[in-house]
Amino acid sequence: MTQLTVRREAGIWGRISRLDLLLVLSTLAIGAFGVIMVYSATKVQLMHAGISGYYYFERQAIYFALGVVVMVVLALIDYQRLAHFAYIIYGASILGLLAVLSPVGTSQLGSQRWFQLGPIQVQPSEFAPIGVIFGISAYVANREDPLDLRAVITILLMGGIPMVLVIKQPDLGTGIVIGIITALLLVMAGVPARYLLALVIIGVVGIVAILHVGFLKSYQLHRLLSFLNPKANASSFGYNLAQSKIAIGSGHIFGVGLFKGSQTTLAFVPSQQTDFIFTAIGEQLGFVGCAGLLLGYAILIWRLWSAMRWSKDITGTLIVAGGLAWIGYSVFQNVGMTIGIMPITGIPLPLISYGGSAMLAFLAMVGLALNIGSQRARVRA
Repeated sequence: MTQLTVRREAGIWGRISRLDLLLVLSTLAIGAFGVIMVYSATKVQLMHAGISGYYYFERQAIYFALGVVVMVVLALIDYQRLAHFAYIIYGASILGLLAVLSPVGTSQLGSQRWFQLGPIQVQPSEFAPIGVIFGISAYVANREDPLDLRAVITILLMGGIPMVLVIKQPDLGTGIVIGIITALLLVMAGVPARYLLALVIIGVVGIVAILHVGFLKSYQLHRLLSFLNPKANASSFGYNLAQSKIAIGSGHIFGVGLFKGSQTTLAFVPSQQTDFIFTAIGEQLGFVGCAGLLLGYAILIWRLWSAMRWSKDITGTLIVAGGLAWIGYSVFQNVGMTIGIMPITGIPLPLISYGGSAMLAFLAMVGLALNIGSQRARVRA
């Protein structure tokens, strides 16, 4: 092998040639499909309100384009360089969550989750999972000894602090996501089984306590429990779920067609371009459209799993594992809540739901996975 060839393989073009093409294509396909579905879910309603039907479409397209740029940049910058700043990234995410709860943050509909920067809203909680993933990954990677009780408590605090801050906004869905990520990273880090068993018991007791001590707001509690008996609450807290099921069921096999369907065009399903975007897909494209999207997610998750297996160090393994838990759980939770098998929590459907912060965060995570997976050829050679 010539010196020129070695330089090429180690350079930018060598990194590009090792990127996982299936992961890139599945991500781009899902994101582009999301832009179309946001447009289809909002066009008619906007026109009826005297607003351009392209309002959400244009903004989502810009978010997607910016997110792709972020994905490419993170795919080509060696993740080990970023890992040197892991604690700074974690600290920045904590500061963002604290700041948004201060007077600097913007409050809407009883929630304080955003910074208003002119026409743009930034939601720090959407980036918090990345901070948690980097922080815990760095802590585990920097330890020379096996994880003991003190290390387990430290990891729990690293995940628990942002989780509490997010739930305080309140954003219960993202808080649960951070908890899921923390739990999986504990398992991947090799925590002894006795500690994991103790954590499961403590977790169950904690959930029961939270449901009874008033930690959650009334509407959050009713939303969580409404899926257990949706018919009894169909006109109140179960309204979203009832309308969601009607929308998805009315699509049958092939759907009623893009830009059609009474549930979508008449806005019977609340928050349809965000948390309930899957209902627009079900009504307009039917079972075939939903199955096609889930197949796309299956490919994306499979390639994330492969990137995790290809990682050359524990840092890379934990970063991709955290991203896999984040994206995989978000898909399952979001789709599950629209069909009634999971409680309703405010989690966006990755790369599909309207929102710039979530789009940028998910694409950033894919970029990191591409980066870590691209190291495989150099390691195996």
